[in-house]
Amino acid sequence: MNDLVLITGGSGGIGSDIARRVVARGDRVALVARDAARLERTVAELGANALAFPADVLDVAGFGAVVERIEAEAGEIAAVAHAVGNIVLRPLHALSIEDWRGTFEINATSAFVVVKAVVTKMMRRRRGSFVLFSSVAAKTGLQNHEAIAAAKGAVEGLVRSAAISYARYGIRFNAIAPALTKTELSKSLWSNDAMRAASVALHPLGRIGEPADIGAASAFLLSDDASWLTGQIVSIDGGLSAGHPPAKMTV
Repeated sequence: MNDLVLITGGSGGIGSDIARRVVARGDRVALVARDAARLERTVAELGANALAFPADVLDVAGFGAVVERIEAEAGEIAAVAHAVGNIVLRPLHALSIEDWRGTFEINATSAFVVVKAVVTKMMRRRRGSFVLFSSVAAKTGLQNHEAIAAAKGAVEGLVRSAAISYARYGIRFNAIAPALTKTELSKSLWSNDAMRAASVALHPLGRIGEPADIGAASAFLLSDDASWLTGQIVSIDGGLSAGHPPAKMTV
């Protein structure tokens, strides 16, 4: 195998889980994140098949230069997992225009920047795979999720259109739409007992997500095992997008 997989947000809970799985199957990873120290710790844990490239994915020129450096130092990028995002939970009337723009920047615009920097290289090779990240909120109405739902809806639109535009080049685009997952980014939600209990109660499978739930699906989508799968939004959400369980379960 020995393909090179670029993972943005590579030191985060989901990004690092994807990296561990990719390395375990014999491929290599190039990890990108803003926090250089945290990124180096992640790479040290993963070993020789992981390389760190500190960068901000919203710096268009800077990220483009990093992609060139990755290919010069580590080889051709075969697949990309873009695991960068944020969580802003406020009703629309309480959102500032800065909140709104910032949510779109970190979720939707960053996806555009990352895809644009890599896809032309994959076009020449006629091979590649992208995994982007949406949210259950893009499909299911959730209280106070207006900004993130709109931004992730944009990501889903990008995935579906790009899957058609680049299929003739052998490049696949898919996204995963998780519900609440236990990462550092979402700690303010799951570390509070009352909020965690309320969230668990929403999920038919009776728990919130773990990075491994998302990482396993991501690693599959990035691999050749998913070679006939493109343009899909895969809901990994404990059943939340299918519906809510009754307040009292009955047999």
